[in-house]
Amino acid sequence: MDILENRMNRIAEIHQKINGYWESLSAQGRTDVRIMEICGTHTVAISRSGLRATFPKGLKLISGPGCPVCVTGQSYVDKAIYLARQPDVIIATYGDMVRVPGTTGSLEAVRSEGGKVEVVYSAHQAVDLARRCEDKQVVFLAIGFETTAPATALAIRQADEQKISNFFILSSHKLVIPAMRALLNDKDIRIDGFLCPGHVSVITGWRVYESIVNEFARPCVVAGFDDEQILKGICEILRQLAEQSPAACCVYPAVSETGNQHAQQVIHETFDVIDTYWRGIGIIPASGLGLKERFSRFDADKRFNLPVFEEHDPPGCRCGEVISGKCIPPECPLFGTICTPREPVGPCMVSSEGSCAAYYKYDRH
Repeated sequence: MDILENRMNRIAEIHQKINGYWESLSAQGRTDVRIMEICGTHTVAISRSGLRATFPKGLKLISGPGCPVCVTGQSYVDKAIYLARQPDVIIATYGDMVRVPGTTGSLEAVRSEGGKVEVVYSAHQAVDLARRCEDKQVVFLAIGFETTAPATALAIRQADEQKISNFFILSSHKLVIPAMRALLNDKDIRIDGFLCPGHVSVITGWRVYESIVNEFARPCVVAGFDDEQILKGICEILRQLAEQSPAACCVYPAVSETGNQHAQQVIHETFDVIDTYWRGIGIIPASGLGLKERFSRFDADKRFNLPVFEEHDPPGCRCGEVISGKCIPPECPLFGTICTPREPVGPCMVSSEGSCAAYYKYDRH
């Protein structure tokens, strides 16, 4: 009981500080502050804990492109579905990708038709699957940010060292900093500060956000994932805004200044930085990871000579606007009516880290 009481007291103290900084901002004439979280886990935690209802009126938390499934373009989904329909191919994927709608169905639908789609929990499981199924071509759907890219890189190296010739990846790995920069350069979006992702920052370190602060003068604060950590991060952002002293910093003990340098090196040695497409944002220069020429034989795009698919969103779907902070899920006309977790139209309702799924589950009422 003492532990719970102490925690509640700490949270109450943070709320008092938040209210104090808000009063200071209000005295400066700032009554509308928009903070973007760039982490799907943050998005879900904020909705689950009901934090929005505890903040001063005018303090808005908006979702950013922090859900890997949600930012993955439609053409990537269509490529995965195309591959899943090939008779000698097994698709290995994280579970959230299975139900994402493509233009001709979903991986779940292909599986029900007899296609081979296996859910894995790591890239190494996909390599093991390829080793066990030598008569099949195993394609791993490599999505995610800096958090999952090292595991994909190590899986590629494992397949290379063990001379596994039937393992491939369809890469959609993305880098967070270029997306933040692209959003800040979009005149249709206003962002006053960033609640930065904890998992990504474990790899990159928190000092990488200094480039955003130096270029755009926006607070960038890394926080963990429980309500106390999120409140600490928001409190620090408001302090910086009130004192007009934007900075990059971290309130999450698991994150260091420079991050996991071994993981960074593995990424650097395995991937080249490339231009890539983000749903809702478009092509962002130097924001993706493609395999180096040395490992190009593991590239599913090249191995299967995949056709070109167009990028587009389903009619009426505003997922792209949700993940770029231009609207919130209830502002989409499909939300909660045509688009539900049982019958999703867009990826933000499919993914466990999606904004629409979080709003539907926790914030509708």
